[in-house]
Amino acid sequence: MKQLGILDSAFINLEQANTPQHVGGMGIYDPSTAPGGFVRFKDVIAGFERRLSSMPLFRTRLVEVPGGIDRPYWVKDANFDVEFHLRHIALPEPGDWRQLCIQVARLHSRPLDMSRPLWEAYIIEGLDNIPNLPEGCFAIYTKMHHSLVDGAGGSSFMAVLHDLSPDPSEDDAIDTEPRLVDTDPSAAELLTRASINTVKNTARLVGGGLRTGRDLGKYMIDVARDDIPSPDVTAPKTILNKPVGPHRVFDAAEFPLEGFKDIKNATESTINDVGLAVVSGALRRYLQAKNELPEEGSLATGIPLNMRTRRGVTEENNQVGSAYASLHTDIEDPIELVRAIRESTDAAKKNSEANPLVDALMLSGVFAPAISKSLAGFWSRNELSRHIPLNISTCITNVMGPDFPLYSAGAKMVDYYALGVLTPGMGLFHAIFSYSGKVTLSVLGDRNIMPDPEFYHDCLVASYEELYAAASALQPPKGKNKVAVAAKAKIESPRRKRSSPAKAPAKSKTKAKSTAKGKSTKKAPAKSKAARKAPAKRKAVKKAPAKRKTATKAKTAARRASASRPKATRRKTAAGKARPKLRS
Repeated sequence: MKQLGILDSAFINLEQANTPQHVGGMGIYDPSTAPGGFVRFKDVIAGFERRLSSMPLFRTRLVEVPGGIDRPYWVKDANFDVEFHLRHIALPEPGDWRQLCIQVARLHSRPLDMSRPLWEAYIIEGLDNIPNLPEGCFAIYTKMHHSLVDGAGGSSFMAVLHDLSPDPSEDDAIDTEPRLVDTDPSAAELLTRASINTVKNTARLVGGGLRTGRDLGKYMIDVARDDIPSPDVTAPKTILNKPVGPHRVFDAAEFPLEGFKDIKNATESTINDVGLAVVSGALRRYLQAKNELPEEGSLATGIPLNMRTRRGVTEENNQVGSAYASLHTDIEDPIELVRAIRESTDAAKKNSEANPLVDALMLSGVFAPAISKSLAGFWSRNELSRHIPLNISTCITNVMGPDFPLYSAGAKMVDYYALGVLTPGMGLFHAIFSYSGKVTLSVLGDRNIMPDPEFYHDCLVASYEELYAAASALQPPKGKNKVAVAAKAKIESPRRKRSSPAKAPAKSKTKAKSTAKGKSTKKAPAKSKAARKAPAKRKAVKKAPAKRKTATKAKTAARRASASRPKATRRKTAAGKARPKLRS
């Protein structure tokens, strides 16, 4: 039995019905690389079982202290059943990218069962009509509570649950040794521990408060002297800062990693800066299209920070802090935009290194859960985020994945998309993930705040294309042929065709054509002569009823005969082929 850390407990305390605190990810897999060219559902289960033997945390459940007077505990679940956490579902027809996005959004909007180990995985098949995916591929969507993992921890979890080759070694066989489990603690034991921890936590709270006050005073003096750049807290409110509801939308765009590197090299920035610039350009386009772009000021973003290097080794599952940076959505020129974002991210890093408020999230875990949960609920119900001056329109996280392929049950992972959390007053989350030469930019939003994620996807693609064109003009990529450069400059959506705004004036051409045809309407009487001959054909129609009776009898007989036959269980695609099915 192990007690949750302060930051881990904070994510438990912040859990609300409209803002569940779990993160997720979706991988798409090609079963043709597996032994035999197919994957069984039981093979996926066996793979999870094999890997989870080395991760006991994912076999533990939460035990609350009576009255919420102390942080909860992790208890090794004696009734852990991996098959409860693994579900097997299929997309409804037609099984296209939109259907997959809707399914993932629905799954991500549902809170986890807090009485079980806090993770779930869904094997999704029926991806029949998604372009540029291998035939018979399937997806695995996973979600884990934020108290278990942060961004870096989630990436490690993904790595642990995958193999480096299609054929797992014999050393990775399922651990058949009996696992140690915990006996559920009694209420008396928990209350006794809580009374002891109260003294410790009080002393820790007083000491931490004194240190924070000292560091905050030094920080304010350094800011006043301009030794440390001050954070921008004047971001305007937009339609993205509305109250967050229970429903979600999901979409994603894909880009070549080499394209991001070309932009980075041309602008002397970082991959993270390029990702933020793509999001900034997309938000500018999206809000402009809705006449909601602020006339003055720029949107701001929250940037999660990996605090492991600063805090050292701790027992906390989460080692994350928060920094804030301007997205400079008021800058239209793409090169100037990247350079401005580079300056703002550099300033945010310098500020966060000295700012003790970077750990402000820990306040939700310092106090007793009964207090923190009630305050979080009061904040959410009364929409108090409307009244704070720091308006964060979105959160953008950047996680570097492996540059080599991963496998699950022998199936190669071809794509991976990360999903984060929404908070009160912030209805949009971006996750940038690099894997095996690709960069995926995933979008999670509130359905009422962003009802048209397909259009926002197009904004992301257009923003990247504009940025790449400007960077190529500034510094053409060296040592690369024109075909390769063109492939990186123009992104053809692997999931659907993008409707270009430039094609909108096509209606005028239609009008011109109709006008041109109008000039030749004098020739219409020539057709009227032929039309007069139509009654001659109508006489032959009278003989049709005899044939109809025969056809009706034949159809009736066929229906009776088919009623006795067993019906096919496999559904058909639009092309008439049987839908690929994951073998059990």
